[in-house]
Amino acid sequence: MLHSTKIVAALAAITIFSLPITVQAQAHGKTKKGPATIAEAEKFLKDAEARLDKLSSATQRASWVYETHITDDTESIAAQANELSLEAAGEIAIQARRYNKLPLSVDSKRKLKLLQLSLSLSSEKDRGEYSRLAAQMNGAYGKGKYCPNPSDEKSCLNLGQLEKILATSHNPAELKDAWLGWHQTAMSYKDSYAKYVQVSNKGAREMGFADTGALWRSQYDMPPEAFAAETERLWQQVKPLYDSLHQYVRLKLQQTYGKDEVPSEGPIPAHLFGNMWSQSWDNLYPLVKPQGPAANLDIAEILKQKNIDAKAMTQFSEGFYTSLGMEKLPASFWSKSQLTKPRDREVVCHASAWDLDNLMDVRIKMCINQTTEDFLVIHHELGHIYYDLAYRNQPHLFKGGANDGFHEAIGDTVALSVTPAYLNKLGLLAEVPDASQDIGVLLDRALQKVAFLPFSYLVDQWRWKVYSGQVQPQDYDKVWWELREKYQGVKRPAPMIAGGFDAGAKYHVASDTPYSRYFIAHILQFQLHRALCREAGYSGPLNRCSIYENKAAGKKFQAMLAMGASRPWNEALQAVTGEDKLDASAIIDYFAPLKVWLDAQNKSLAK
Repeated sequence: MLHSTKIVAALAAITIFSLPITVQAQAHGKTKKGPATIAEAEKFLKDAEARLDKLSSATQRASWVYETHITDDTESIAAQANELSLEAAGEIAIQARRYNKLPLSVDSKRKLKLLQLSLSLSSEKDRGEYSRLAAQMNGAYGKGKYCPNPSDEKSCLNLGQLEKILATSHNPAELKDAWLGWHQTAMSYKDSYAKYVQVSNKGAREMGFADTGALWRSQYDMPPEAFAAETERLWQQVKPLYDSLHQYVRLKLQQTYGKDEVPSEGPIPAHLFGNMWSQSWDNLYPLVKPQGPAANLDIAEILKQKNIDAKAMTQFSEGFYTSLGMEKLPASFWSKSQLTKPRDREVVCHASAWDLDNLMDVRIKMCINQTTEDFLVIHHELGHIYYDLAYRNQPHLFKGGANDGFHEAIGDTVALSVTPAYLNKLGLLAEVPDASQDIGVLLDRALQKVAFLPFSYLVDQWRWKVYSGQVQPQDYDKVWWELREKYQGVKRPAPMIAGGFDAGAKYHVASDTPYSRYFIAHILQFQLHRALCREAGYSGPLNRCSIYENKAAGKKFQAMLAMGASRPWNEALQAVTGEDKLDASAIIDYFAPLKVWLDAQNKSLAK
């Protein structure tokens, strides 16, 4: 799946250095006595935002250097910068409480609220431990390797190499070995994670939240319990579509591996889905594609034949955004971004977008390969960048997405417009297939998007239980796999092992990045796509719509992006869609032809 983010102070539930962040500034001076005044509150906010801007850049630059040059020294520098940020975040959040009851302007009230969605660790020891543990886990993940022969360093495989095995091999034993090999690497930082949870909860409680999970759920302009109910409502909307896809994939995998490997009912072994976390199944497309003529978006061979390198792929993506009327990327983007994996050092290859000065120093960090997936990922990452650029003139605390799901959804909304017609215009697809072949495109996209929905839902289900204390370290794996079997219909390829930490083999757990944003983003992107297609005057099948080169859709899109975090997310949603509630029916609309086809196939294959 395509995931990366920019965590902004205005909406971040935590301060972490492992992703680009905007952090709270340290508020100077002693706590004031006497009644608070409006003038005092406005000065506090003005001073805080000025300091936030300063501290933000230093912390983000330390993070950038660390993730693009992983060493013990850069790990230490990043941890120290993060510790200073955390100290400042907590102090200013506590001081902001003084002004909560004042009759301030709408903007000032929102700023105060956003300031208080942050951890506060008053103990220097706790801040140091929090930052040290975060750095250690992120570094361990980035350097993680599986060595089939521990005595031979040349046998060691990093995550990228192991993922390639999962994506291309059809040997169940080889797949299982690669899967188990990567997952065992997370055991090295399980104890660190357990300690980190304890410290993080201290910071959440200092801000008046029950635990860190409750703090995360409070970021969505609704009570924590309401957000939990809302995500469950959305999941129930899409579950029937997922169930049909899961059953179809089961039956096709049985044809490849046999019933001994793939049971006729119950969960399917996780190593067979072509992805380390079974979160995206698009690598299975060659095994499950429709018989006969079927279009797909695979442009990998064309990218290689035409020698379209990482920079050229990124320029194609930039061209989509400029076709909507948006600005060109600054020259510094091209000189400072990491587009390919360096040969001389360890880096975090997980794709991410960065805004280092909250103005124009925007970058992406990727290890781009000439694949269809990476072509789509670049469109996603530039969605973050164009969001950053759109709201750069907002006050500091409003320089963020309407919620963190919005920041993830923007680029994916654009990626939905990467249709055969769009690729044909770019010269990357020889011809636009007939609509009768659309099932292939829809199936390919469902293997990415629909397959991802339950995984993106359950990751935080697990963490909410961990943070609340319902799940203790000895039961991490037990509950993790209960949730994966319940929601994904996926099981561990081998019995659980003592001291296991399979959840930690996922980047966002090791980096402690909230994951509900990705579930929300997958609902939201289809809702935005449907609305923008309507704005563009399109009336055909939703999966065939591309807003490429449509200035009317681009203007409405850009207006929403420019709002940043200045208004509650439902107002931002309404600005594009006319709707103030998330609605998964757009996914159902988009994949409606596929759902009919899947159900017919399942009935036929089951005979």
